[in-house]
Amino acid sequence: MNRGDRRELIFMDDADRQRFVDTLGEVCAYVLMPNHFHVVVETPQPNLVAGMKWLLGTYTRRFNRRHKLFGHLFSGRYKSLIVDGSGNGYLKSVGDYVHLNPARAKLVVADAPLKNVTWSSWPAYLLAHSKRPAWLRADRLLGWWGIPEDSPVGRQRLERSLAEFIIAEELKLGRRQEADLKTRPKGDSVKVALAARLRAETTMTARWIAERLAMGTRGYLNHLLYRRRKLGE
Repeated sequence: MNRGDRRELIFMDDADRQRFVDTLGEVCAYVLMPNHFHVVVETPQPNLVAGMKWLLGTYTRRFNRRHKLFGHLFSGRYKSLIVDGSGNGYLKSVGDYVHLNPARAKLVVADAPLKNVTWSSWPAYLLAHSKRPAWLRADRLLGWWGIPEDSPVGRQRLERSLAEFIIAEELKLGRRQEADLKTRPKGDSVKVALAARLRAETTMTARWIAERLAMGTRGYLNHLLYRRRKLGE
């Protein structure tokens, strides 16, 4: 990842964002934020330094030429972390972190699905293979989610997999059963906490969460979450 010099904007508009995406090489996931970006890039050859130098230098020249500016755009050298995709699950964790970044930064409108974030690879993951950029390796993360088929059914499963994983994890930690979601009150504090985590860490809408956790309507769920934030819980 890299951030703008003095944390200033590195994308003025969608034309800048499109130029950056056009400059990308072969990647697994990406998200463009207002003043920084995250890219999960696969390097079959040991040429990351040369590749990133070209990417950042080329985009900076295009950005400056378009906006009639001069000088640095990025704040020094990019930050990189090695991701071992051989079997420890770290690739999946990093991909999820990148795709959820706009939600954590509160750039996603309440109750809006994450696939509405245009400048992220997540919406492309939900498209048919023929409609994705040729360099986007969606198969890598699909495999880590245990989804062997790059099909409409498989992509639908991808949207729900993360949410269901969190629900199962929370139920196990709380020593609760699936049936407890139906029997406990709609405003139960445990269910509200789980709903808050789902909104913060997944792509699912408030409507889906309200139905899945038996918490009534979308409006009532949003009210519960607002009250929770106000109380600082």
